[in-house]
Parts: sequence; structure tokens; C-alpha cells
Amino acid sequence: MNSIHDITVKDRKGNAVPLNLYANEVVLIVNTATQSELTPQYKDLEALYEKYHSQGFEVLDFPSNQPTKSCPGTDEMVHQFCKDNYNTQFARFKKAKVSGPDADPLFKYLTEKVPGEITEDFTKFLVNKIGKVVARFDANTSFATIESKIQELL
Repeated sequence: MNSIHDITVKDRKGNAVPLNLYANEVVLIVNTATQSELTPQYKDLEALYEKYHSQGFEVLDFPSNQPTKSCPGTDEMVHQFCKDNYNTQFARFKKAKVSGPDADPLFKYLTEKVPGEITEDFTKFLVNKIGKVVARFDANTSFATIESKIQELL
């Protein structure tokens, strides 16, 4: 694989979504959780999305019950929680396995390009317009730092 554009994922309803749909866009891929102390980060993610979406920026939300078991429920329950509590507008996908030998191909690719096991919810991977991973942010990275990197790429 040369970029995330070579990978196909599933949307929350189970439909195949080739990530080449996001070619020529800056993408922030996030493993999220609905019952984590970090869950309020949805508000900041939505603010970034609203501010930069019209300039070619996307947030791709991959809820995951790994590594903290903080995302119980079905894909539809997760989606409804995010809409009701944070009014998120960005793309949400099927719950993903983000670590270990059975991690989803996207997360295997991301952690190969920026090595390191995903050990927390809301780990973020920033991808440039040609699908290359250019940065990884842990859950404690300030959104100001993330925003400045997004601005550089847009």
C-alpha cells in the first residue's frame, strides 16, 4: 500500500467506502469512544471540521472499544450519541479494531507509518492530500497544535 487511498473501510451501516474518495483532501483519522474521559473531544473535532471542511478538510471517526473498552453499543447507538450530544457532522465509520494482531487494515497501515501501538482513545493521524500520514497526535496534544498542522497542509 502506498497511501490510505489504497484502503477500503466500512461505513457505520456496513457499506464499503474506498478512502480514495478523500483524495485531494486533508484528513484527520481518529479512534473515538463514547464513554471515555476524553469523549468531550468530539466538540473540538466538530469545531475543526466546521472551520476547515469548506477548504478540503475531513474528520474520519472510527469508534473503537480498544484499547479502553470505552465504546460499548452498536454502530447506530454510537452515531446517535454523537449527534445528540455533540451534533457531529463528520463521517463516522463502523467500529474498528485499532490495535493488536487483528487490527483493521487502516490502523495497521497507520501504525506502520507512524510506529507505536495505539494505547488510548482519541489518537489522531493527520493525512495529507495524497494520502500520506504526516503526523500522529496523542489524546493530550492541544487542538491548537493540531489546527496549525492542518493549516499547513490545506
